[in-house]
Amino acid sequence: MRVGIVSDIHCNAAGLARGLALMGDVGELICLGDSIYEYRFSNEVVRLLRERGAQVIVGNHEEYFFGPQGARARARDGIDPALAAWLAGQPHRRALTIGGKRLLLVHSTPWEPRGTYVFPASPLLDRFAEADADFVLYGHTHHQLVHRAGRLLVINPGSTGDARDPRNGGQLSCAVLDTASDAVEMIDFPDPQRDYE
Repeated sequence: MRVGIVSDIHCNAAGLARGLALMGDVGELICLGDSIYEYRFSNEVVRLLRERGAQVIVGNHEEYFFGPQGARARARDGIDPALAAWLAGQPHRRALTIGGKRLLLVHSTPWEPRGTYVFPASPLLDRFAEADADFVLYGHTHHQLVHRAGRLLVINPGSTGDARDPRNGGQLSCAVLDTASDAVEMIDFPDPQRDYE
């Protein structure tokens, strides 16, 4: 099965829409957290994820927004309460079986405490092999990665809303995983919110 993977959208609805269009038909859509940005909420991003039936987890930005420190942000006018409640109800990790393969979705790391930034050159990547899964999908760093750790494949799609990876020219990105072949396609694209002229 083709699985579409997005992460770290950070309220960039145009980036998410472009990534979804570029990945084409996928059997499952996954969002690895940080769909919103600090104390801002995007009805458009969350609505699109919910309407697409995405398997969503929360990242550190959702934890800020829905935590005690986000009370004032949540009280702002214009936030759809149904969409906010839906996002607040998502877990911080999720285990799925797709196409007979086990996927573990986390925002930063499979181990506690959460929050470490595991970049592509980090020796901590080998710790992902401790997970009981065929694939571990994570975000948080905004740097794309495909890495074999023991028997499992670790995938980070980069950021679909806030480009920070110099290795792809500072573009947004998403990924498509074929669970049958383990093939991963990284899709890079310019941020539609920026003026590239």
